[in-house]
Amino acid sequence: MIVVSNTSPIFYLSAIGHLDLLRQLYGEIVIPTTVFNEITDVGNTDASARVVPTLTWIKTRSAINQAFVDTLRAELDPGEAEAIALSVELNVDRLLMDERLGRAAAMRVGLQVTGVLGILVAAKRNNLIQEVKPLLDALIERVGFWIDARLYAEVLQTVGESE
Repeated sequence: MIVVSNTSPIFYLSAIGHLDLLRQLYGEIVIPTTVFNEITDVGNTDASARVVPTLTWIKTRSAINQAFVDTLRAELDPGEAEAIALSVELNVDRLLMDERLGRAAAMRVGLQVTGVLGILVAAKRNNLIQEVKPLLDALIERVGFWIDARLYAEVLQTVGESE
């Protein structure tokens, strides 16, 4: 399985101490060079900045089709644009991305997209975590992850944790 990730799923999962869910679910993850640079930026004090460069299961690659990246950058940030371009080039099974505009652009070019909520649901279904709710609450409280109340309830219902 080939999986490319944008910055946000790595940042969010690292912030709640569950970055390894990506390895457990997908094995190796590919991140674009731009995403690696965003994560390891000198000003980034997040745990992911220290951890990601040490992980052998996260590989860094650059997109080759720079013209496609530039076209995507007209509406997306650099990391999202390169993640989508690299995903198309590698014919990935899945792109990990949370940002609404980026997800829409990825789906327009035929990519399967999963965000951090989908990752948590998959982790529960694969018995990698006991509950989604505490992790979802941690995302909201620790990193200001925004989720509509309806979607919050829907995610919990999906994994059998309805309130």
